[in-house]
Amino acid sequence: MDNFEELRQQMIDRQLAARGIHDQTVLRALGTVPREAFTPTDLVEFAYRDSPLPIEENQTISQPFIVALMTAALELKSDDRVLEVGTGSGYAAAVLGEICETVYTIERHKALADTAQIKLKELGYTNVQVKHGDGTLGWVDHATFDAIIVAAGGPEAPQALKEQLAIGGRMVIPVGASLNSQKLVRIRRINENEYETEDLGGVRFVPLIGVAGWQEKNNES
Repeated sequence: MDNFEELRQQMIDRQLAARGIHDQTVLRALGTVPREAFTPTDLVEFAYRDSPLPIEENQTISQPFIVALMTAALELKSDDRVLEVGTGSGYAAAVLGEICETVYTIERHKALADTAQIKLKELGYTNVQVKHGDGTLGWVDHATFDAIIVAAGGPEAPQALKEQLAIGGRMVIPVGASLNSQKLVRIRRINENEYETEDLGGVRFVPLIGVAGWQEKNNES
């Protein structure tokens, strides 16, 4: 365990802080969550590598820098209500759970949702609720949200998610006309009908599949 703690600190210093992540709340969260616990057993030695790693259902656990970048872009406060679309391994949900009192996360693959729910509970993240469903539709029962983070790339930001943002709320999502040309954007809800969008740079994510995302057949587009 000491070795993982050392690797985690190296990740903070070399992969995050050295590359411009200065939000101390975010750095503390990534320095606390045991990434190795969310990594497939056969890849655990690579848990703190500066790259995404494959998990079940042809999905990935995102690169630590991307998790930190997206989380910092949300400008989170401790009492914020956060929605994550694309639970995956549950790692990013745990990071959010270190920062915010209430986190909701949706995963379209039941196997991943079930595994993440068990892992998060084992690690004591009782403030994170996991749902199996179509994340492009959001989680109406718990809306509105102060922040929404989407861990998959869609053709555009789903309208349902935009409407579930509180006034002043922020959404960070990869968007692009094709899976090979995506940019990370931050969308801020100004009022009932107005949104402000900022370009945070080029990225590459797995496709956002769902009613308001890519269809399953476009998975390899």
